[in-house]
Amino acid sequence: MLGTLRKLRSERGEPISYSLPLGDFSVPLAPFIGNTLHLRYQGSIYCLACSRKTSKSYNQGYCFVCCRKLAACDMCILKPETCHYHLGTCREPAWGEAHCMTSHIVYLANSSGLKVGITRETQLPTRWIDQGATQALPIFRVATRYQSGLIEKALAQYIADKTNWQALIKGDSTPVDLQAERDVLLNKCQAELEEIYQRFPSQIDLLPDAIVESFRYPVLQYPTKISSFNLDKNPDVIGTLMGIKGQYLLLDTGVINIRKYTSYQVELLTV
Repeated sequence: MLGTLRKLRSERGEPISYSLPLGDFSVPLAPFIGNTLHLRYQGSIYCLACSRKTSKSYNQGYCFVCCRKLAACDMCILKPETCHYHLGTCREPAWGEAHCMTSHIVYLANSSGLKVGITRETQLPTRWIDQGATQALPIFRVATRYQSGLIEKALAQYIADKTNWQALIKGDSTPVDLQAERDVLLNKCQAELEEIYQRFPSQIDLLPDAIVESFRYPVLQYPTKISSFNLDKNPDVIGTLMGIKGQYLLLDTGVINIRKYTSYQVELLTV
């Protein structure tokens, strides 16, 4: 089976159910857990946007030209507080309208530890699962990505806003009282949040009654020593699939972040 990689697809369940997109195929991964998995990179990368062959992947799957021109590759995707749609300088206004000028959620998650994050409301719970969160709690619903970025930046003064991937794949984090942590954070950031409320009246909704959601991943055993596969150096990923968490396949021979290799042409080999 041959095709270009896309990020792992997930379905909520006990545990999470995953499939591997390869071009037009979607391969269920549950049968491989505890068994041998063999992926082989074919040496070609096809841009996620324009499908042209590219010698190097930029921004997880794009060619250089698309990376330079598409709004999806702008720096404000990584730093939403720098969103400039409201200034009239968005590379693709229609894309910005659909992706940035829409309802977003600011949340707490427990993945490699406690962190704050943001996502479009329509992306829940997929965003939490992609990050390998074992717990998650929505805190705010806001009208735009820019507003969510401002709140995230305020909260990130006191809490991480990134996932430590090594810690993530070494095991599940100790459970945290997310509602208590939320209350502590809101108290610490009271002045900054009040300023944001005043800038955007009636567009920032606190979610005091939100409940904590929990997730369990299909992992037989976490790695004790982390070794990462690198398709650019070695085309073969082969070993016993011990589990899946977030976008990581955990094999007894190493781990691979599938999302990192979006647009790589890969063959799933029968063992």
